[in-house]
Amino acid sequence: MKDYPPIPCVETAPDCLFESGHLWLLEKIDGAPLRFQLQPSGLIRFGDRNRVYDDSDDIPAPYQHAVRHVREHLERDALRSAVDDVEDVVFFGEATHHHTIEYDWERTPSFLGFDVWSATADAFRPPDTVDGIFRGIGLEPVNAIERELHTRDFDPDSYTVPESAWYDGPAAGVVIRNKRGDRAKLLHPDFQDVDETAPVDSSAEELAAEYATRRRLENVAGMLEDRGQSVTFETLYERVLEDIAREKHTQLYGEKGTLELGTFRSEVSALTRAFLEEWRDGE
Repeated sequence: MKDYPPIPCVETAPDCLFESGHLWLLEKIDGAPLRFQLQPSGLIRFGDRNRVYDDSDDIPAPYQHAVRHVREHLERDALRSAVDDVEDVVFFGEATHHHTIEYDWERTPSFLGFDVWSATADAFRPPDTVDGIFRGIGLEPVNAIERELHTRDFDPDSYTVPESAWYDGPAAGVVIRNKRGDRAKLLHPDFQDVDETAPVDSSAEELAAEYATRRRLENVAGMLEDRGQSVTFETLYERVLEDIAREKHTQLYGEKGTLELGTFRSEVSALTRAFLEEWRDGE
């Protein structure tokens, strides 16, 4: 599966990016890279920045919410009708789980697409085309802050990163693109030197009680019912873990953390069972 090239900062961007033509400025999302490719069988193959997961059981827990989102929303027939070979295309986006920005998780999609690779063209698709491709297959693209902005009207030295579309605060930055495939990123000053892996002092038991709250359990159970799905222990437990992993990624998976994840999951399991017993008695 195609790898995504590193995006340079504006200070080291290729000169040709700003020489002529028009630019697209896309909101830089504070998440984690996720790529996928539809297989002829209808299954979806996923990868992060460095690895490709041929076995879905190997996909790390922090990505599960985004993987589920893609599986549930991807319109496979629309994709098949648009290309001769579905494996020709690789889609790139962000799994929107928490690093440094506390997005409004209820309105932020679990996956936001930002690029599409075509093996036949041996190129990434232009940004205006990418926007339409993602919408055409049932997924939301990263929001465009500026479209078709002439290079003479953009000065990276004086540009102010605007507010995010996904919470009440500044965007992590912008990704600057042209239609030739050149790109660069400009970060908001607040997010240039942030430590994303601060240690967690609380125990696994304390964090489970803090995160697997009755309100969260009720919300997830209600969401399952609204979708016509049975609220079984396995389904509720799995979705609650995905929900927590998305919003509390840094606390659970930060490199400096010492949290015992096995104990944490066991505690969430016990809280889920207790909730279900009480919830069913009240029906």
